[in-house]
Amino acid sequence: MIDAWADHFQFMARYNRWANRRLYDSCEALPKWEYLKLRQAFFSSIHGTLSHLLVGDLVWFARFLGEAATVSALDEQPHATLAELRMARDSQDEKIITYIDGLSHAEILGTISYARLGGERYEDELRPLLTHVFNHQTHHRGQVHGMLSGTSVEPPLLDIIYYMREAQ
Repeated sequence: MIDAWADHFQFMARYNRWANRRLYDSCEALPKWEYLKLRQAFFSSIHGTLSHLLVGDLVWFARFLGEAATVSALDEQPHATLAELRMARDSQDEKIITYIDGLSHAEILGTISYARLGGERYEDELRPLLTHVFNHQTHHRGQVHGMLSGTSVEPPLLDIIYYMREAQ
């Protein structure tokens, strides 16, 4: 069962990178004004939502690694341009893969202690937290996908089945 968890999270980390790359490819086809346009979205724009995805990963992986978070709010936009954001996203996706690949069986089955940005302390099993991180990515990629639907750029296919077919 332990190897199944490792295999699952390794698969999800690689799918996550693939889906992010496809989404960013589509966003790069947008005019700058369209990419930054304020929309009916929780994080206000495509840029705001992609920024939130990166910030969420920065926060969670700092927790997983026992490090201090480099951001202080979930709506922070640490990169002003899509190009800068994409470089940071690519770097973070590689860090995610490296982290997941380096987990021992005991770590996967273990718990972590961490503090939320507001300071509240928690201890939780790692497996549901990793599941949350990948689910969070899927959720907000779906929001960006929906926003792209309102532009002239066709949203990319992001279903896992397409990743599986491409990866074979």
